[in-house]
Amino acid sequence: MADQPLTKEMILDTAEQVLRRFGPEKTSVVDVARALNVSHGTIYRHFSSKAALREAVAKRWLHNISESLEISFKEDCSPSERLRLWIENLIHLKRTKVQEDPELFTMYTTLVEESVEAVNMHITELIGQIIPIIEDGMAKQAFKSGDALAMASGVFIATAKFHHPAHAKEWASPAIDQEFEMVWNLILSGIIQ
Repeated sequence: MADQPLTKEMILDTAEQVLRRFGPEKTSVVDVARALNVSHGTIYRHFSSKAALREAVAKRWLHNISESLEISFKEDCSPSERLRLWIENLIHLKRTKVQEDPELFTMYTTLVEESVEAVNMHITELIGQIIPIIEDGMAKQAFKSGDALAMASGVFIATAKFHHPAHAKEWASPAIDQEFEMVWNLILSGIIQ
C-alpha cells in the first residue's frame, strides 16, 4: 500500500472481496485492513464504523444496478416497449445477482434490515428512471396523461414481486414469467391511451 494512497474505492473493492470470503456476519474492519495490509485505524479514517463500511459497499452495489438500467434509454423503441425493457432489465439484474453473487445479495438483504435510507435512495433512483419513460409516453400520447411520479411509482410497486429481494425464492417458480405477463398486461391497460 505504500506505493499509492489508500482510497475509498480501494477499501470498498477489498471489503467486497472479504465479504464474499467470510460473509457479512463474520467480516470485520480488521479483516478488511489485514487484506489491505494497513491498520484498522486507517480504514476508520475513511469509514466511521463497520456499519458505515458495510452500508457503503451495499450502496455501491445498489447504484451499479441503477446504472446498468440506463441501457434501456438508448433503445430506439416505443415508450411502452422501453418501459417493458427497463422492467425486464431490472428483473434480470436482480435474478442474476441472486444466482451469481449470493454473498452480496445477502449483504443487500441485510442492509434492508439495517438501513432504510439506503434502500429508499435506491428505490427513489429506480422510480426516477421510470418517470422520463412515462413522460415520453404522455408526450407522444401513447400513455394516458396524469401524474408521472404516481404512475412510475405504481409500475414499480406493481412489479415488485419480480424484482424485490423479499420475493427471491418465488423467482424459481415455473409460472413466474406467466405471472409477469399478467401483471404487465394489467399495467398496460391502465396507462395506454
